[in-house]
Amino acid sequence: MSALLDVRQLTVEFSTTSVGTRDSLVPKLTAVRDLSFAIGSGEVLGLVGESGSGKSVTSLALMRLLPPQARATGEILLSNNGNSEHDLLRLADEEMRTLRGSRIAMIFQEPMTALNPVMKVGDQVAEAVLAHGKVSPQEAWSRAVAAMNDVAIPDAERRARDYPYQLSGGMRQRVMIAMAIVNRPQLLIADEPTTALDVTIQAQILDLLAELRSKFGLTMLFISHDLAAISQVADRVAVMYAGSLVELGSKQEIFHAPAHPYTRGLLNAVPTLTTDRTRPLETIEGTVPPLHAVPTGCPFEPRCSFRIPECAQALPPLVEVTPGHWARCPVVNLPA
Repeated sequence: MSALLDVRQLTVEFSTTSVGTRDSLVPKLTAVRDLSFAIGSGEVLGLVGESGSGKSVTSLALMRLLPPQARATGEILLSNNGNSEHDLLRLADEEMRTLRGSRIAMIFQEPMTALNPVMKVGDQVAEAVLAHGKVSPQEAWSRAVAAMNDVAIPDAERRARDYPYQLSGGMRQRVMIAMAIVNRPQLLIADEPTTALDVTIQAQILDLLAELRSKFGLTMLFISHDLAAISQVADRVAVMYAGSLVELGSKQEIFHAPAHPYTRGLLNAVPTLTTDRTRPLETIEGTVPPLHAVPTGCPFEPRCSFRIPECAQALPPLVEVTPGHWARCPVVNLPA
């Protein structure tokens, strides 16, 4: 399977100004460190991690939507139908605007803040069409309504004339998905698309994404902190911790044979039908380090019961545990 997206050694740093000064800068804060992964055409890669692990910063870097104080280095290669590759970090702003929303699109985390509250939702979807094609307003409106039908919004022609406040949370998220797919992108980035929804609506949105993937042949980066959602949607899973990729493999390997202690800790903390309810749930001792205090070596080293001296000296390389299954840990043959 050829890679549609190939991310190589992506690092994102933020410059911050010291309190009480105008120009002096404190050391840069690294939100994403040496991140590499690829997504094959038609594949869904699940990117999972706690809040603050760098998942959303990664998605914004892929879309070139980082704030001015951020600096991204590395390579983000987007295949052009297998003929050539674009490095998104090196494209001119105008070229990136052409790709953004047409070949690569994003579903944002909170639809109520992403949608314009004083603009009809149909017009907002149609605006995405007008931005990327020489079509009439009538044609753009028709395509917007068709996209809203694609995401199973009942009576789409009428609901397209509603404002965001007139729709439920689930309907607003469906509008965001319609806006993302209306131009038939090759790559869809879904950043926590079910976080603000109740459990029943979450299931509906996950089913909808699966249907759209099958219908349009979408390649998807699905970002979530919810392991259950990742297990339902993804083909492969990438696990992030404190800005670093710590494990990457197929869904079966990650959920049934995890190699990194952090991944094991996450899975052990998830209750199942066989969990003993008389005992407390397992937890990972300690807390995620703040950006200004991430260790030089493995970021999980201070919390890891399997750590060895080498873990604190430098960021460990990714080690291929089994074919296609990688872990950033010098101690990979851990007891279960």
